[in-house]
Amino acid sequence: MIQPDELMALAVDAAEDKKAMNVIALNLRGISLVADYFIICHGNSETQVQAIATEIRKRAEENGARLRGMEGMDTARWVLVDLGDVVVHVFHRDDREYYNIERLWSDAKVVERV
Repeated sequence: MIQPDELMALAVDAAEDKKAMNVIALNLRGISLVADYFIICHGNSETQVQAIATEIRKRAEENGARLRGMEGMDTARWVLVDLGDVVVHVFHRDDREYYNIERLWSDAKVVERV
């Protein structure tokens, strides 16, 4: 079983491999019961948003993680990839600015990756 930290890193890498923009991982431990990590990123087109979300799902499943849900692929404006302990929000650039969910989770620590 893949650990939340590993799953978060794997999802970030998958997003970056598909050229996701401004990838941010938030550590929600002790802040939310929803998940341990939120990953927020965006693409510049519907096609890129779909490619990012698909790659995250594919890599997670290849590494033994269970996809709990995936919503928003039809419009590709805000795709939610629920991997249980890790939830990924893949936005279209315009929608990310509009929803600004980073502000809602401002208490969370941004995960610094080396």
